[in-house]
Amino acid sequence: MSAVIFIPARYASSRYPGKPLVELTGATGVAKSLIQRSWEAAKTVKGASAVYVLTDDNRISEAARGFGADVLMTSDKARNGTERCAEGVQQLAEEPDTVVNLQGDAPLTPPWFVEALIEAMQDDAVMMATPVLKCDHDTLSNFVSDRHAGRVGGTTAVMRADGNALYFSKEVLPYVGNLETPPEVWHHVGVYAYRPSALRSYMGWPEGPVERAEGLEQLRFLENGMPVTCVPVDGHGRVFWELNNPVDVTRIEGVLKKEGIA
Repeated sequence: MSAVIFIPARYASSRYPGKPLVELTGATGVAKSLIQRSWEAAKTVKGASAVYVLTDDNRISEAARGFGADVLMTSDKARNGTERCAEGVQQLAEEPDTVVNLQGDAPLTPPWFVEALIEAMQDDAVMMATPVLKCDHDTLSNFVSDRHAGRVGGTTAVMRADGNALYFSKEVLPYVGNLETPPEVWHHVGVYAYRPSALRSYMGWPEGPVERAEGLEQLRFLENGMPVTCVPVDGHGRVFWELNNPVDVTRIEGVLKKEGIA
């Protein structure tokens, strides 16, 4: 099975403009841009034949080419990373079996998360898959604190018994009434794997009201009846902050230093 990794990146983020070029300092004191750290994470994945940065912005393109990345230029009409991936796959000389969307704001995503998705896609019945991670107490506490402060700290997933998604939300779901005895909460990690045919279907569907309300691209699959397979992964005690807000820079740098990531 062939698989390629796409890293969609846009400059004009509504919550954090210029986010892909924000610099993060690692354990050795070296500062690297968010998009470079995401690309370096993608390059460690086993089973992927190529990694591409997808962008419509020349500043991101120049920066990515500067640290050695292959870049595909997509249109400014792409409203999210999935639409950008659909445009990117059309530019490849050969269509892969699987397209992985490793979002450019998740540089702490470990390679085994992506490898688990590629393995899940070997089941011909799976059209689209995404990893989920059971929240530990600290992560859940941070999610709840962020929501109380009006920030989005992460996305949660609610699943059926068979592992297919019921819903994704930027709220903490299910409801957490007491952090001392919380329910089981699953953190959705911002990585997706798709069949190219699923991407073509996606581009034929309009943006739905739930996707629009939550700002979560994967909800378009659910709104149109395509199952989203949730793949449980083990974080091995690591923290997986995405860079959603300026406050996350310090959080991510703290993890980089703790894990000894240059």
